[in-house]
Amino acid sequence: MENNIYFKAKIRLLNHLINAGYLKDIRLFKAFLTLPLREFIPKRCIKFSKIYDDTPSLFYFDKANPENIRTISAPHMITIMIQNLMLKDDDDLLILGAKSGYIAALAHQLAPEGKIKILEANSLIAKITSKNLSKINLQKNIEVIVKNPLEGLPELKPWQKILVTGSIKTHRIYSLLNQLDPEHGVLFAPIGEDLIQTYTQIIRDSDQYFAEEQLQVRFTPLITQLEIDEFQLITDHEVLEKEDNENEASEENKISLKYVTNTFDLVRKSEISGKASEMKPVNIYIAFLEFMHQSIEGLKHDKGLKNWLNSINNFDLILQMIKNSKDTIKIEVGDMEKSLKYLINQNKAWLELEKKNIYKENYKTEKIKILDEHLHEIENFQKMVAKQLKKLH
Repeated sequence: MENNIYFKAKIRLLNHLINAGYLKDIRLFKAFLTLPLREFIPKRCIKFSKIYDDTPSLFYFDKANPENIRTISAPHMITIMIQNLMLKDDDDLLILGAKSGYIAALAHQLAPEGKIKILEANSLIAKITSKNLSKINLQKNIEVIVKNPLEGLPELKPWQKILVTGSIKTHRIYSLLNQLDPEHGVLFAPIGEDLIQTYTQIIRDSDQYFAEEQLQVRFTPLITQLEIDEFQLITDHEVLEKEDNENEASEENKISLKYVTNTFDLVRKSEISGKASEMKPVNIYIAFLEFMHQSIEGLKHDKGLKNWLNSINNFDLILQMIKNSKDTIKIEVGDMEKSLKYLINQNKAWLELEKKNIYKENYKTEKIKILDEHLHEIENFQKMVAKQLKKLH
C-alpha cells in the first residue's frame, strides 16, 4: 500500500483526470489506483519528481551528460495514449520506448491475457525497466528487448496494438503499419517532422488504413541508436537510413493513409474496442471497494503489521470520499468507519508494545492477543466491504 501522502495525491490526480474529461475508462481508473508510480522511479530521481502531479516524472538522468534525461509521460498524456489503443483483454501490444515500464504495467491491467513487448534502444534504460517490472511481479507478463524500436517485431506479428512513445517521422511508420493485425489493429503515435507532432490513431482494416489526428503534442524523438552499455555506443544511423529508405519507399507505395474525422465510427460495428465501463459514480465506488478488498488480501501476509496503519488511513480516506459524495448512490460506511477506528487503536497498541522491553514476561502473549484481535477485525471489515460490493453489483 502506498504512503498516505502519495495516495492522497493520487486521488487528487484521478479526480482531475475525470473532471478534465481525460479519464473515461473505468479499467484504466482501476489500473492507476492499483499501481504505485513510485515503484517506477529510482530513489535518486524521487526528489526531482512531484509524484502524481499531472506532469512528466523524471526517472533517469546522466550526470556526465545532463541533457540526457528520460521521463515518464504526464498522466493525462498516458491516459490519452492507452485509451486510444482501445485495448481488449487478449490484445498483444508492442510498445516502442520503455518509459520506465509504467505505461506497459498500466496497459497490462487492460489486456491481462495478451503479450506485451517493449523495444528500448538503451540497455541501461531496459535494465531499469525490467527491474521495475520485477518489483511488481510483472516480469513474466511484460518483456523488455534491447532493439531499435523502428524495426518493430515483424517475426511476432500481427500485433493488435502498437504504441509509439516518442516522436516519429511519417515515413518511419509504414513498416510498423505492416505489422498491425489486418483485423482492426491500432497504432497510436506522435507523428511529425518538426518540434510539434500530431498524436495520430491509425486503424487497419484489411488493406485499408484509416487515420485520425487527435491532438498536437511535443515529444522528444524516439531513441533508435543502440546503446549497448555505458561505455560503448553503436550508432546504426547511416545503415538504417540506407536500408530503411529502400524498405520504406516500397512500403509507402503499398500503404495509403485515409484521414478521417472519426475512425472509431467507421469500425464501431466490429467492436474492436475493449468493453470499458463508463466512469459513472457507481463504477467508481465499486472500483474503490474492490481496491480495498484486494489490498486486504495482500496485507494479511504482513504479520508484523508494519504497513497496516498506513493502509487503514488510505481506506479511511476512501470512506470519507464516499461518505461526503453528493451522488445519489449511497453506501453504508458507518460500521466500516467504526471498524477502522478499532483497527487504528489496535495498531497503535501494537506499536507501543514494540517499544517496550522485549524481555518483559507477558510481551509475546500481548503481541499474539493484539495480532489475533487485529486479524479478526480486518476479516470483519473485509466482509462489510464485500457486502457493499454485492449491493452495488
